[in-house]
Amino acid sequence: MKKIVVIYFSLISAVYVCIYVIQLSNLHPHPFPSIIHIITTSDMEETVFTPAIEGMKKIKSDHDEIMTKPFLDVCKMLLPILDKFGAAMAVVKSDISGNISRLDSKYTGNPTRFNYLYALVQAEVETKTAKSSSSCTNGLLWLTRAMDFLVELFRNLYQHQDWSMQQACNDSYGKTLKKWHGWIASSSFTVAIKLVPDKKKFMEVIASKGDVYADMDKFCTSFSPLLAQIHKFLHSCGLDSMKAA
Repeated sequence: MKKIVVIYFSLISAVYVCIYVIQLSNLHPHPFPSIIHIITTSDMEETVFTPAIEGMKKIKSDHDEIMTKPFLDVCKMLLPILDKFGAAMAVVKSDISGNISRLDSKYTGNPTRFNYLYALVQAEVETKTAKSSSSCTNGLLWLTRAMDFLVELFRNLYQHQDWSMQQACNDSYGKTLKKWHGWIASSSFTVAIKLVPDKKKFMEVIASKGDVYADMDKFCTSFSPLLAQIHKFLHSCGLDSMKAA
């Protein structure tokens, strides 16, 4: 008799649940995907790389062209991370900020004309001003090179977790910026590298509930092809080999 009562109340409860779900579905056509979305997104913890990773989704147009503002926005999102390096990355940050401002100023002057990144270069190629040290072309070239350095640095941090910060920086510099720097720039960078923070302390500073190493990997994997595409375009224009003093 007790078993029959239990089964009876179980069936009644099931019926009420079904009625509730039907009523809920009438109010909202797709209640469960929304609930699942809320649960999954709340479980995804952000890291210092999350804004840049999300921003990269907006860089390419429907025609697979790199758009100016979204690209510059992603570059800007890396500046707070550079702050965590302290004085060691002050020059790099200043250089990146200056080039972003130069390109952004040109874009802001005519957003329609310069909606796509390469338009900034093409305009200067037409006026034969692309090789000027103050050109947007030069700014884009050095901004892209600086991003190359950061990508290699972050890649070293997650691929070689046994390396010191100084070792990771020197290796990244050697693979990217060094061949484009003259004696003065190279010497300045070598001195700055000696000021980098301890790697363990740096990782503690940028730590969050999210997986920082996983997001470093995701950022590098997504951003690196975009930088390669920009280099390919500049090379096709004969503008990818300018050096610093």
